[in-house]
Amino acid sequence: MTGVTDAMVLAAGLGTRMRPITDTLPKPLVRVGGRTLLDHALDGLARAGVERAVVNVHHHAGQVEAHLAARRAPKIAISDERARLLDSGGGVVKALPLLHGEAFLILNADTFWVDGASSNLKRLMAQWDPAEMDALLLVAALTGSVGFDGAGDFSFASDGRLKRRPERQVAPFVYAGAAVMPRSAFADAPDGPFSLNRLWDAAIARDRLFGLRLDGLWLHVGTPEAITEAEQAIALSAA
Repeated sequence: MTGVTDAMVLAAGLGTRMRPITDTLPKPLVRVGGRTLLDHALDGLARAGVERAVVNVHHHAGQVEAHLAARRAPKIAISDERARLLDSGGGVVKALPLLHGEAFLILNADTFWVDGASSNLKRLMAQWDPAEMDALLLVAALTGSVGFDGAGDFSFASDGRLKRRPERQVAPFVYAGAAVMPRSAFADAPDGPFSLNRLWDAAIARDRLFGLRLDGLWLHVGTPEAITEAEQAIALSAA
């Protein structure tokens, strides 16, 4: 373990592809297998030993805050983006004063997978090496994923470094919604909304973006139809 104690959970998005459900319910509170997506993410953090999680809120923010009031582990802090939605990178920058340590996990609130033999979050934190990396991303193989129909995001070099998918080609791995990044990566971040992809592209240019392959089954729950597909896959994996 490398001393990572905190996580940033990105829960402020509008969830437009999940409409009409998200017209009245924030996507992180959509239930899959009887539990909300947000609780699936926070449960995984608790099992991995993460002590604190900062959760940003915007869309139906009051519902998310009310739901989180019952959580005991990890300890929850709220980063309020009601006034302005800041995208993934801007959301982390706003939350930096609430995050402890020189590096932390960043997790999408709708990130969802069934672990293999061990916790993927524990593996991610254990492999984090700030001397060599500007970011370490958990990536899932397209062939071992459910509900994702895109062309993929990355390919691996032999040393674990990630490269972007070339235009009009298919890449074998997709970002699975979890990463470890250092506080220092945000030192020169722009003001206002921006995507974490901006920082990852800068890391690629320095040969310092690395990946860890997810062990288990990654579930992409992006649409109402995908909820049933994910629940069926969970049932099959437990059989």
